[in-house]
Amino acid sequence: MSPMLENLSKLLDVEELDTNLFRSREHVENYRKVLFGGQVLGQALMAATRTVEGRLPHSLHAYFLRPGSSEKPVIYDVDPIRDGGSFTTRRVVAKQNGKAIFNMSASFQIDEPGFDHQASMPTEGLIPPEKLKNTQQLAEEAGMNGAAQNQRRYMVDFRPLDPMSYFDSKVREPRCMFWFRVDSPLSDDPVEHRSALCYASDMALLGTALQPHPISLFDPHLMPASLDHAMWFHRKFRADEWLLYVTDSPSASGARGYCRGQIFTRDGVLVASTTQEGLIRQIKG
Repeated sequence: MSPMLENLSKLLDVEELDTNLFRSREHVENYRKVLFGGQVLGQALMAATRTVEGRLPHSLHAYFLRPGSSEKPVIYDVDPIRDGGSFTTRRVVAKQNGKAIFNMSASFQIDEPGFDHQASMPTEGLIPPEKLKNTQQLAEEAGMNGAAQNQRRYMVDFRPLDPMSYFDSKVREPRCMFWFRVDSPLSDDPVEHRSALCYASDMALLGTALQPHPISLFDPHLMPASLDHAMWFHRKFRADEWLLYVTDSPSASGARGYCRGQIFTRDGVLVASTTQEGLIRQIKG
């Protein structure tokens, strides 16, 4: 097991092996002893951006194909599929042991003006992050020391407005709100902030699909896994400053949960949107 990382910038960095070929330098383990999906998302976007100049990613669409191992590095093979006048497209395949574990298409755009409107940030019952406990503290208070250790590994401070919605099995509406920010300061590079947001965006979505059901994401009789993930970046932001993640789950069926998310700055600017479908399969004890 690698020493526990304390800096997300170090995790997101990838090593260039050859033209359009990259390799992860670090990893973070989760409680299932497999690669955390957000890590692969963030590193894949970082690898793709290393092949693009003068444009920032505005959207990505990804599929998780196989569980990744935290015992080996991940190879990121970038296909420079298109360089247009305004948009650039990259396709990334992440591999371990010679097999694809993940693929992603990402689109990049020049900076240009245009029409502008956005959804409003929910304000009813909104509690500031300074008055909330993070998921590590909540897990410790609930006697879930293993879960607390895993929360610390992620290097993101997550603070749910409903304190136990992340851990207990009480039936709730399929809606959640979390404040979050990266624990350590990031550089001023907007690519790093978008990659960090990819990483963090995978943390809170799937659990929302379990809210209407008497089971938690940490139940030993549940097999949870991200199946696909899409993200759109709307406006500038910093991932090391407080952001509000508003999620909902319109549907769960066929052992899959479908979830959506909106991410706002503290002053109400909508900076990103996400969607994800994940496996929520119950297994026998």
